Amino acid sequence: MDLSISVEQQMIRDSARDYLAAQSDSAAVRRATEAGPAHDEALWHAISTELGWCGIALPEAVGGAGLGAPELVLLQEQLGQRLACVPFWSAVCVAAPALQASLDTHGSAPWLERLACGETRAAVALPDDGGCQFDSVSITAQADAQGFVLRGSVAQVADAAGADWLLVPARLDDGAPALFVLEPTLLVGESRFALQSLDSLDRTRPLAALRLDGLHVSADACLVRGDAAAAGLAHAWWHGKLMLAAEQLGAAQQCLDLTVAYVSERVQFGRAIASFQAVKHRCARMMVLVEAARSAVYGAAQAWHGADAGAARLDVAAACVAADDALRFCAQEAIQLHGGVGFTWEYDPQLYFKRAQAASGWLGGAGAALAYIAAHAHGPADGHAHGVQHDSE
Repeated sequence: MDLSISVEQQMIRDSARDYLAAQSDSAAVRRATEAGPAHDEALWHAISTELGWCGIALPEAVGGAGLGAPELVLLQEQLGQRLACVPFWSAVCVAAPALQASLDTHGSAPWLERLACGETRAAVALPDDGGCQFDSVSITAQADAQGFVLRGSVAQVADAAGADWLLVPARLDDGAPALFVLEPTLLVGESRFALQSLDSLDRTRPLAALRLDGLHVSADACLVRGDAAAAGLAHAWWHGKLMLAAEQLGAAQQCLDLTVAYVSERVQFGRAIASFQAVKHRCARMMVLVEAARSAVYGAAQAWHGADAGAARLDVAAACVAADDALRFCAQEAIQLHGGVGFTWEYDPQLYFKRAQAASGWLGGAGAALAYIAAHAHGPADGHAHGVQHDSE
């Protein structure tokens, strides 16, 4: 597989890198999260409405750019490198694929048009256990003469605060899967609906707890039911895993860049500590893991874009493991190689360490990816073919 990127893709990557370096630097991230988990509204407005990033992977028919996973991965990598405080992952990488895979072209168009132009932001109440199966969905929907009554809770919903649409997978009376859409702004003051913001470890991605205590919704709130709803949840989950891996890759790269810059300037015994062999070896190990993760993520994006998405799941799982290993290791090494200041608030490694710890549990983390590989890869040759090797081994 050719993992090189085209000139056009390089332009997407480089323009995103330069823009985010200026608009989502350390100071901007700290301002956005100073009072708690929050979004950078100015940055979101710019990338969603002015730069058109939200539609990069959506069809041209709905106002998108008609590109695909390889281009979206490049944006996600840059967003992760700068810990951009925007709901891009939830809206573009999870909610939009859920709608695309659940609804037919005609049915999804009105929803995707609003997402593509950045007019609307959306979040998905994914199952608490991090899985993609409807068996683990905790929300139930009971039909009545006027519509449905929703009950249940989801402990953590990423970027739910401020979302215009909240996509809620639920199980119907007969156990069949269904996908509902709620508009939180219309439910303000509704006692049977609660969306409570959480003060989480990683303040760059807000989380909220959802509780539905007998909330009545109209029949129109049910977008789709049956196999299509189940397929939409699985598609969104795997697509979200791939784009989360791209984010982790970008964050790992920034840990390496911060560390190399610091050790090149820090002087001890009359010389920069970057000249010490032990420090060189540790930085080299960081670089090896970052480049391995980049190959895995880019390869998975190509597989997702070029073949049936289901056939690419092993590649996505391998990329998730590689990216998770790279970020956890690089964040840890960044703190260690920054010495006594590495974990202080004034220096950035602590921000990336918190992202590494938080991201390792999202969508089941590397554990869910390894479980999928163990269940679906056949023999050691397949494992090596997909680059499956956990750093702890």
